[in-house]
Amino acid sequence: MRLLRGWAPLLGWLAATVAGVALSSVALLPVLRAAAPAEQALTSVHELAGQAARPQPSVTVPDDVPPTTPAPPAPSSASPTPSASASRPGATRSRSATPAPETEAEVRDGWTVTTDEAGVTSYTRSFLVEGGQAVIRMSDGRMQLVTATPAAGYSVEKVQQTPDNLAVFFIEQGHHFVIHAVVRDGQPFAEVSEIGG
Repeated sequence: MRLLRGWAPLLGWLAATVAGVALSSVALLPVLRAAAPAEQALTSVHELAGQAARPQPSVTVPDDVPPTTPAPPAPSSASPTPSASASRPGATRSRSATPAPETEAEVRDGWTVTTDEAGVTSYTRSFLVEGGQAVIRMSDGRMQLVTATPAAGYSVEKVQQTPDNLAVFFIEQGHHFVIHAVVRDGQPFAEVSEIGG
């Protein structure tokens, strides 16, 4: 009986720890699934820069003029090719081989700016500090944390009391990094601070 009394606090602590880890894992599972971007949601900054630098071809050919030389191939294999269509006598129609615009990208103050086909502009930026790495996106005046990965020995905490104000903390005992992102006049602004250490 004495032996059991000696182990009781340790077994109680172990049971509480296991239950806490299990409940935390179950509670965080939907959050972690929602935070993972879709496979097509994020594009590499290098790919976006390459798309913005490459001019989009535009070729207009009347239907009633026979081609004498083949049209130059489009630089992208994803570009549609014009298809032949029957023309009415006396009617002149033009065909365009211009592909639909995918995404335009540029970099402003460290933020990658993209505009989708609907005209919605998004700003995305990756922050790398000693405490970890975070990716933040601003669209329609709302700040969103895309991902936050703490470095070894750090934990991460997100604080967002309003849609346009976001803070990400990478915390180590007595030392932490803060990435504070806000929307000012429709533009994103971010500040990185180190406290303690």
